[in-house]
Amino acid sequence: MSLLTVGHRGVMGVEPENTLRSFVRADREGFDVIELDLHLSRDGALVVMHDADVDRTTDGSGPVAGMTLAELRELDAGQGERIPVFEEVVDAVSAPLQAEIKDRAAARVLAETIERRGLHDRVTVISFHDEALRETRKLLPEIPIALVTGRSTPTAPERALELGAGMVSCELRRLDEEVVRRCHAADVRVISWTVNTEQDVARVRELGLDGVVTDLPAVRRAVSEAA
Repeated sequence: MSLLTVGHRGVMGVEPENTLRSFVRADREGFDVIELDLHLSRDGALVVMHDADVDRTTDGSGPVAGMTLAELRELDAGQGERIPVFEEVVDAVSAPLQAEIKDRAAARVLAETIERRGLHDRVTVISFHDEALRETRKLLPEIPIALVTGRSTPTAPERALELGAGMVSCELRRLDEEVVRRCHAADVRVISWTVNTEQDVARVRELGLDGVVTDLPAVRRAVSEAA
């Protein structure tokens, strides 16, 4: 059975993460799904960035929520790339998207965008935060959602069931056979992050997972060729 391949923040192992350059490369490389992260700017724009501040990935500093979209656009996000907004990614690639949100406010803006653009079949909303997924489910009852877990991976099956999530994206090193068994028994698919080495891929197969989240095109090729 072939594994679902998810490009992590595009292909952040070879391109600046969460930039259009990275997303277009992931699309060209043939990933099944592209994952990205969303925060709200001070003026309510749905900007694509992993961290709550801009320090790590741009030449600026300060919280995303403290800056307007115009101010964020001035920053270099790597190799001259600018911080994109969600709809620019939607328009730039054809692959389905996993959109990670951190809170209920972002959930509401994302839901409005999905409704307005008719993206119900292209976007899965994902989050570490149960309340963000509950808000999404309330606003968009039919949208696919996925729970992301790190330290809380042992509770993933039960939380996914309670939330109505059809998938969990779990930190690989915290996954074990028992968690996978309970997920599959509940008809919840299991993918893992971040799968970047041959050893990681071997562990994924050993656990019988449904997909991988990777930074690297080479891992996508290896997984696909072995299917």
